[in-house]
Amino acid sequence: MGSVKDLQIIQEPTPLSMGKGLFVFSDRYSVFDWGEMPDSIEHKGAALCLMGAYCFEQLEKLGVKTHYRGLVSSEGKAVRVSDLSESTNIMDVALVNVYKPETSVVNNKVTHDYSQYTTSLKNYLIPLEIIYRNGLPEGSSVFKQLTQGKVTSADLGLDHQPQPGETLNDPIFDVSTKLEETDRYIAWSEAQKIAGLTDDELAEIKSVLLKADETITRAALNVGLKNEDGKIELAFDEKRQLMIVDVLGTLDECRFTFDGVHVSKEVARQYYKKTAWYNDLEQAKKAAEIKGIQDWKLLCKSQPPKLDPKLKTIISQMYMSVANEMSGKALFNSPKLPEVIDDYKSFMSEKV
Repeated sequence: MGSVKDLQIIQEPTPLSMGKGLFVFSDRYSVFDWGEMPDSIEHKGAALCLMGAYCFEQLEKLGVKTHYRGLVSSEGKAVRVSDLSESTNIMDVALVNVYKPETSVVNNKVTHDYSQYTTSLKNYLIPLEIIYRNGLPEGSSVFKQLTQGKVTSADLGLDHQPQPGETLNDPIFDVSTKLEETDRYIAWSEAQKIAGLTDDELAEIKSVLLKADETITRAALNVGLKNEDGKIELAFDEKRQLMIVDVLGTLDECRFTFDGVHVSKEVARQYYKKTAWYNDLEQAKKAAEIKGIQDWKLLCKSQPPKLDPKLKTIISQMYMSVANEMSGKALFNSPKLPEVIDDYKSFMSEKV
């Protein structure tokens, strides 16, 4: 399935009908599109599974269609969050088809053919990551895009140059590619074109994104977290009805903060940004773009190091504490989040 979770297919989807499958959330993690990193974070998979299930169930109460079918208990039955007596890392989901764009290299530039996506296609994953931004914390990709000149403040609907830590009056909706070798931020007009969307469908996508944003914000408040930004993935079912797929509302899909402190995968990102490997990675991506090479990892001069053992424990506790407090189910043996945050602050002060 990917670098973080595996997919067990029970029934393959067809062009006209959805399939059945199981997401098996692992303790693996990934940063900067690298894929599987050299170590794992204990209990991360089960914590992600619980967070995602909770948010799916809250969305269902609002009438938002999703591919979520329940959590798989130790007895092998699909159950709701309220029925859980122990954690699980397995989620029951409906499956759609995934059609990857055809990739070629023309004049040393990688190009992608999305012509198979039309307004009549059904039962497929929309090849986009749909992003909301309620704030612009340190580490937000917006600042990198601004520095590189890929977007302007006006493009973001802002009348000023944003600063790290800024809270937005209204959320910004952003979009990137999903099925390319590296996620690429694009304009909504290009997103509509490559995904084969009508004007009404594009408007519906933004409406669903807002409902997801508001639902995740409420879930985060259960933990005292601020929902800074996050992403969802969408698909059309066999009737071309929009539904949320993959998973949402987790520390991997969202950027949360607690009194200004990151509580998400961003903690690992910030750690790795200070390593020599990160510099090699950035150089490799730039060189691959210039040379028209699809697999930029082949150009990376080094491999990622393992996480600091103490930090890895702290990150594990972050995932477990948030899962407990977001869902209202004390399924993980972990300190309360404020205590974990204090440990993280101590760790960071030792590294200065």
